Order: sequence, then structure tokens, then C-alpha cells
Amino acid sequence: MSEQNKDQDKLGPIELGELFLRMPAQQHEFVQGLMKAVSPEALDPLNIGEAFAELGQALNASPMQLYLSQVQLAQDYTRLWQYGLQRSMGLPAEPVIRPEPGDRRFRHSDWSENPAFDYLKQSYLLTCRWVQDQVERTEGLDEAHRKKVRFYTRQYLDAMSPTNSLLTNPEVLRETLESRGANLVRGLRNLLNDLDEKTGRLNISMTDKSAFEVGRNVATAPGKVVFQNDVFQLLQFEPSTETQYQVPLLIFPPWINKYYILDLKPQNSFIRWALDQGHSVFVVSWVNPDARLAEKTWEDYYNEGISAAIDATLKAAGHDQVHAIGYCIGGTLLASGLAHMAAAEDKRVKLATFFAAQVDFSEPGDLEVFIDEKQLASLDTMMSEQGFLEGSAMSTTFNMLRANDLIWTFVINNYLMGKAPYPFDLLYWNADSTRMPRALHMFYLREMYGHNRLAQPGGITLNGTPVDLGRVEIPIYLQASREDHIAPFTSVFKATKLYSGPVRFVLAGSGHIAGVINPPAAEKYCHWINESAPSDLDEWLSGSVEQPGSWWPDWHAWAAPQLGERVPARQPGSGGMKVIEDAPGSYVRA
Repeated sequence: MSEQNKDQDKLGPIELGELFLRMPAQQHEFVQGLMKAVSPEALDPLNIGEAFAELGQALNASPMQLYLSQVQLAQDYTRLWQYGLQRSMGLPAEPVIRPEPGDRRFRHSDWSENPAFDYLKQSYLLTCRWVQDQVERTEGLDEAHRKKVRFYTRQYLDAMSPTNSLLTNPEVLRETLESRGANLVRGLRNLLNDLDEKTGRLNISMTDKSAFEVGRNVATAPGKVVFQNDVFQLLQFEPSTETQYQVPLLIFPPWINKYYILDLKPQNSFIRWALDQGHSVFVVSWVNPDARLAEKTWEDYYNEGISAAIDATLKAAGHDQVHAIGYCIGGTLLASGLAHMAAAEDKRVKLATFFAAQVDFSEPGDLEVFIDEKQLASLDTMMSEQGFLEGSAMSTTFNMLRANDLIWTFVINNYLMGKAPYPFDLLYWNADSTRMPRALHMFYLREMYGHNRLAQPGGITLNGTPVDLGRVEIPIYLQASREDHIAPFTSVFKATKLYSGPVRFVLAGSGHIAGVINPPAAEKYCHWINESAPSDLDEWLSGSVEQPGSWWPDWHAWAAPQLGERVPARQPGSGGMKVIEDAPGSYVRA
């Protein structure tokens, strides 16, 4: 037990009394919040009732299929009973079912060595498999409804895992006995601390936020703010080499979180690594918007974000072109901007790189379950009240995509084990979310996810000009990650067929964040390259060659020959833009 947890055990009668006195007040606020939410729309804001009703009708229409599946489940349970009997007699026995690779919930030895918990684990897994099979095999279910039922069924099954309960988690039981219940007292205190006293909303702590501070031990790459407007601050970073490439590097991160995912710490900072390779690095730090920016549109973010940042970078660097990088939604906006610039014969961007960025949303992944007109109308109504979507709402959505890792792990650690969250810079960044302006966010959800407009020539317009990605002829580097649950690589790959210029597609290991932020020195994961660049994804995968470690060196090798001669390193503020304040700036702290 850590010293911190030992100290937490020392609760005197006064502290314990205060802890329990807090409960009624917070319970009252919680119930009041629920009562306010009871309206026809609030009862089903995710529009899942219709999907599950259709599943029920489809099951009723196929009674024989349901009967046969129940027979199969009974047979599986009979095999499990026989397995348990053999184990109780000390005989060797083969498990009926095992956790999927990567399922870390049942790592504790008691889940395998203790016959009772082993039986409970396998019973749960068999039930999960049976329920999920009903969703997949039932005929007559609309595919969009099937995806929604599949997603929310998984949420329910994850929540019902025996690992999430005091009485059915052997590790929690052991801790409870050894500490005489002190873990539960600590857990209750953690729970009350995580409950918002005004709304009753539970904000699960994933890390010790007090261990980090922007500018002190995260986002520490030295630089200056050289431009700002209502939408962003432009950071120019100090060089780490005597010379730099002539064409400056301008990065557009997503505005759903903050830019310093690219600069968490020196060891994994993409910004520092790019500086060390000789790139002249500029980064957009988006504002955390409030109600004043409620009506900022996609077009506004192009004009006041993409275009304005390019102009400021060119002025600061004293050059006429940039190498632009767009990450996630920042890449989607950049792509639409490149198409607008192509139509206007605007040559300010010489080459472009995209990190985990979708432009064709025909297969958007699990996020699709949140996109239908009823949900969007409900969201629009909610956002109209204050002009933006709270960052915590977006965080909850993303956490649901990996509930076992990003929700239930912390429920067990914080509330059942009674432990303090571990300091982790990535989770600190993940929790440092930003708000979404209403008009911008609704356009993104409706026109991209809902109607896939960007992939259609002329599907959207910017400044009165129809946007066509097919007119983009500059060299492009596309990065995707194999396990990305937000921008699936199958979706990202579709962009290779939309641009007219040369496209290099590279597939990284891991997911949406770790697949991108993978410095070479870490020697982690791998990536795949296919030099023949076939247009068919299956052909690309079958002909790809696995390469060890980070894809960053491949990106640099691709970009460097296109960046012109080396010039004396650019110091922030020495060009056409004056220093406003030190990096990381003030916008990132809001």
C-alpha cells in the first residue's frame, strides 16, 4: 500500500463524519439533476429505443433462431458446469472460453486459480458472447440500427462485468479484507470529490491533475506567441539546430483537445523532434471558445484559422510557402482549405501531411452511432442554450469508445480499491478538454459525419467557392493507425483516391494518440509501408512491408527533399512578426 493511501486510511471520527455529511447534499443535487432531465427527449437523447425495439421485433419474427441460440447457450453452460466439476475434483480441464487478447480485466491470478472466480469469469464471457451473437446474427435488422445496438450492448455488457463489483472482484475483496474496509472509505471520498456539487455529474478522475502544469512540465518546448486573433494563437518555436529547412512547418492540431499532445514532455515531443531534424516549427494553439464564438462557422475557422495562420507563418519565416500538417479534425479543415486554395490557384501550401485525419466519412467507425438527425437535433437544442458544447461531453463520448480502459478501470481503481489516480501526462492532456462552438460543431457533425459532403465534389463551399478535393495536386503524406477507434485506417485510406497529386500512405501501429505520438527513441510498435501504393486497401495491406519502430523518420525522409535549401535558423520574433508572449501562450491555459 502506498504512503499516500496509508495516510488516507487515518480518518478520525470528525473527518469520517464530515465525509458522510456531504452525502445527502450531493445526493439531493444528483436527484434534482435527474428530475430536470425527465422529458421525452431526455428519456432517450441517444435515440437508442427505436433500434432496440427493432431488434426485439426481429427476434420475435425468428423464434426458431432464438430457440436454437438458447439451446447453444445451455450447451455452453453445461460444458462450463462440467469444467467446474472437474476442477473441483482436482482434474485437469480446458477452459470453455477465454478473454479476448488485449482484455486486461481478468489479469489477477485469482480469476484463473480460484475455481469460483474462474467459473464466474467464464459464465460472464459466455453470456457476453451469446448476447453479442444475437445482435450480429439476427436478420431483418437495419444496418444503422445494428451498429447502434452493437455499440450500446457492448456498453451494457462492459458495465456488468464482475470486475466492476465489490463482491465479485477478488482483488477488491482482498484489499477490503486486508485494509478492514479502509479502501471503501477512501473510495467513497474519491467518489464524492468527483461528483460536481452543482450538477451531480460524475467526472471520473483519470490522473492526478495536481502533478502537472502547462508550461512547467507539459508543453515546455521553448518558443513565442507571434500572432493571435479570436480563434487561435500562433506559436513559433526556438530552433535547436544552426540551420533549418527553407520551407517552414505549420501544424494544425485538433481543437477538440489542446495542441500539447505534440509536446507532452521532451522525450516524446513531436515538436522538439521536428526541431532537431531542422524543421522551422509553427503550431496553432486554438482558443477554448465561449458563447461569444457560438456562431463561428467552418468557413470562419478556415479564414481566421487556416488561412490566417498560413499568412502569419509566411510573414514570420520570410518565405512564400509552408509545409502544413493537419491532425484529426484539424486535418479535415486543412483538407477543405487545400481544395479551396487549389480552386483559387493559391500556392501558399507546398506539401501537406495528415495525422489520423478523415475526409471521407462513409465508414467513420464507432462515432457513427452518435450521428442521426434526432440526436443532432437534440444536441443542437442543448448547444443553443449556451452557444457551445462542454468539453466534458466530448470526453465522455470518446471514453465510451473504450469504456473498459477509459471508464471502468478508473471506477475500480478510484472507488473500489480506494487508490489515488496515478500521475500520467497523456491522461492529464486527455482531461484538459475544450469547448466546441455551436455552429462549427454542428456543421462538422451534419455535413461530414451525417452527409459526407467533403468527399463529394462541390459538396461544401468556402467563401462561395465549391470545394473539390480532386483539385488538390500537391504532394501529400497520409498517416493512419491500425487500432484507431476515432479515425479508422479504413476511413483515412479513402483519401488516397480523392487527391490528384502524389500520396504516400503509411499505417502505424497502436491507436489515435499512441500511433501518432511514437518517437523513434522509444523503439515501440511498428509501421507498414507499400511503395507500389495500390488504390485498393486489401491490396495495399497484403503487399505492405512491416517496419520496426516509429514512422517519424519515414515522414522526415519524405518531406526533407521538398523543403528547399537549409537557411540560418529562424529565431521567434526576428522575422516579420513580433513577440506577443512566451510559449505555450495564454489560450492553452484557458
